[in-house]
Amino acid sequence: MRKIRVLAAKPGLDGHDRGVKVIAAALRDAGMEVIYTGLRQTPEQIVATAIQEDVDVIALSILSGAHDYLFPEVMKLVKEKGLDDEVLVLGGGVIPESDVAAMKEAGVADIFGPGTSTHQIVEYIQQNVKQRA
Repeated sequence: MRKIRVLAAKPGLDGHDRGVKVIAAALRDAGMEVIYTGLRQTPEQIVATAIQEDVDVIALSILSGAHDYLFPEVMKLVKEKGLDDEVLVLGGGVIPESDVAAMKEAGVADIFGPGTSTHQIVEYIQQNVKQRA
């Protein structure tokens, strides 16, 4: 069985990536393959990288407050490329609780805010990713 492949991505102009690097290291330490896009990625770049890297999970991290535009844009492209049945998309960062329902309605599987343990995220991915041969 292949390892779970995760794309850790920072959409938009947010220049803070300490949190996503901590998550990436925790996922790697849990046995997953992690690809980190680096800062300031467009939704198009993120989805193209997800296809190129054949990932099981796209983990979006944002602190800038632009999640209400960028997450739905990523989900629109995920659906256009037919990845929505194959790829689990997660969000993290500073996202107001009042915005979580809209993110889930757009197709993001779940949102992990400040205070979420890396163990919780690892378990969520292990329990919800669709395993491929």
